[in-house]
Amino acid sequence: MKSFSESYKEAGVDITAGYKAVELMKKHIARTMTGAAEAIGGFGGLFPLDLTGYTHPVLVSGTDGVGTKLKIAFLTGKNDTVGIDCVAMCVNDVICCGAKPLFFLDYIACGKNYPEKIADIVAGVAEGCVQSGCALIGGETAEMPGFYPVDEYDLAGFAVGIVERDKVIDKTKMKAGDVMIALPSSGVHSNGFSLVRKIFDVENTDLNVKYDVLGGKTLGEALLTPTVIYVKPMLALFDKVEVKGVSHITGGGFFENMPRSIPKGLGVKIKKEDVRVLPIFKLLQEKGGVSDRDMFNTFNMGVGMSVVVSNEDVATALATLKEQGVDAYAIGEIVPSEDGVILE
Repeated sequence: MKSFSESYKEAGVDITAGYKAVELMKKHIARTMTGAAEAIGGFGGLFPLDLTGYTHPVLVSGTDGVGTKLKIAFLTGKNDTVGIDCVAMCVNDVICCGAKPLFFLDYIACGKNYPEKIADIVAGVAEGCVQSGCALIGGETAEMPGFYPVDEYDLAGFAVGIVERDKVIDKTKMKAGDVMIALPSSGVHSNGFSLVRKIFDVENTDLNVKYDVLGGKTLGEALLTPTVIYVKPMLALFDKVEVKGVSHITGGGFFENMPRSIPKGLGVKIKKEDVRVLPIFKLLQEKGGVSDRDMFNTFNMGVGMSVVVSNEDVATALATLKEQGVDAYAIGEIVPSEDGVILE
């Protein structure tokens, strides 16, 4: 007998819609099955752990959501890219420890389960998993009428990765004279959207208006540009040079994130003119009248990830990242300081 509850449906939850959503998302999940033992649909996600080559393996986990960037997806009706953001926010944190992501699980809560919309969201999650080389081994879709508006949802997830203990990124090896390298972002990524929404008044603005400064993209397209996933370039970099610090530039911008990868007593000196600021940030600052300090303390400003290497390793690091399709560049120098980030 198939599961069905008329009473539950009258309360606003259609469990058959959940079954349909699972069927629609299976083809997307199948793309990510790098080493997963079981298909989707069980009570727990299984992942066979191959420890070949590891002596003292350490598991590393990270969790995050997409935040109010989802409001742009609601307003544009485009739901197939925010899943990339969800994965990126987790795996980019995990890679900061030097860990290779293994698997990912997502959580979608919605006011009403529209199977096709849920499948679109999961398609994005699957794409993020493919980009980061991890398996989507499970997840949850919760239909919560009366808690969320019928056309809205929330999206979060978590990733688990692995690293050999003696290869965990160790910032205590950093010293004055080392160099910070910037890995470019694709745009706003998934942080600062409460300010973005306020500046552009997105609920009352036509998001289909094209801007020359944005390369002819509409405002909606520019704001929904997915977060870059840095996993594969960073893994290649770890194989080539000693990386002494990695920062994922998320909420809090330069001033909050870069110091997290720098030991006490040291800071990074950066010249503002050396930062390759993307047009979307210039537009935000102009329209919002936001100070330089607040811009660099809220947004990534065009730098999605930063790494610190010895001065003698800079050329090799840049060449390695270039081979991976990343146009990285030196952005600052590590100096004796208690200020974390010195922006000149």
